[in-house]
Amino acid sequence: MHRKKLSVSPAWVIRTDEDELFEPALFRLLECIRDSGKLTIAAKTVGISYRHAWNLLNRSTDIFGLSLVDMRKGQGTQLSSLGEKLLWADQRVRARMAPQIESMASELNDQIQQLLAGSHPVLRVHASHGYAIALLPEFSDHVEVNLQYRNPEEALSALADGQCDLASFHFPTQTDRASEILAHYRLHLSDKNLRLVRFVTRKEGLLVRKEHQDRIRNLKDVADSQLRFIGRDRQSGSRILFNLLLKQQGISEEKINRVPQQELTHTAVAAFIAAGMADVGFGVEAAARQFDLAFVEMAREHYLLLYRADRLNNQSVELLTGLIRSEPFLDRLGELPGYAADQPGDITTFENLTAEDARYE
Repeated sequence: MHRKKLSVSPAWVIRTDEDELFEPALFRLLECIRDSGKLTIAAKTVGISYRHAWNLLNRSTDIFGLSLVDMRKGQGTQLSSLGEKLLWADQRVRARMAPQIESMASELNDQIQQLLAGSHPVLRVHASHGYAIALLPEFSDHVEVNLQYRNPEEALSALADGQCDLASFHFPTQTDRASEILAHYRLHLSDKNLRLVRFVTRKEGLLVRKEHQDRIRNLKDVADSQLRFIGRDRQSGSRILFNLLLKQQGISEEKINRVPQQELTHTAVAAFIAAGMADVGFGVEAAARQFDLAFVEMAREHYLLLYRADRLNNQSVELLTGLIRSEPFLDRLGELPGYAADQPGDITTFENLTAEDARYE
């Protein structure tokens, strides 16, 4: 039985215009220096000699004319401003590209599984970027999960066309906001064959650099402060939710001091802010904690998995529900800040969910 999954990992090759090459180990070395404050520990962690680490740093200094580290007697080794900038550039690239690369690998595995049809159950999932959904492929003992990241409209369209077995959908636990979101996607949610599987709830809100956390308590503060704001792409569910929150508070989009860049994932938004290229953004709490940012909760959401009852058989549904109810999965879920199990595996309706939420308002 074929059980091997292929993964795709990027290899960064960075050169100057004079064809001077930076070894990929340099960025890992910088990361370890930042975390440990000692070159000896960083070199050992990366798996290179102390002499090789010195050579990497010295060669970089020769290329730039500036050092990537500051070494002070009795204070260890710290990254210089240039070293910090290089490290954040690397981390931003990874944050931005990782979901697309994972999706490409999933497409490749899906094609292989089609050639080996019947050898192992496969669930094709098209989903909005999120930390909980990203865990599913890790738990492939009984079912293969091929995960591709798509915005909500793309995912729902793929489900309707039979291009995937499951699509994600998320909407607020606050009923008036939920009604607005459901109305926005009503054309994609009218099929009587749709079934909703409860999965998780998550917190979304403002991701803020910590030096500004005392200034930012709500969306009005974001607008009034004119701090630089990094947003998601317009088709993302988080961007639609953010615009809805602005509308409900009577704040025009034009009042927000947006930077020109738009990011495709929560991770990329957080990395952009942590790199100092923006001051505030909007996303899930887990992204804020990952990059040591302050977080101001604005909404909680149900993150659901949808399928068509006329296309997905009961065995596949049982494999899915067994996975998301399993103790190993729930243990991993419990490690994600801002996420919580939401009666995972229960089949429900939008009406039942909103009625349930209304009882707690």
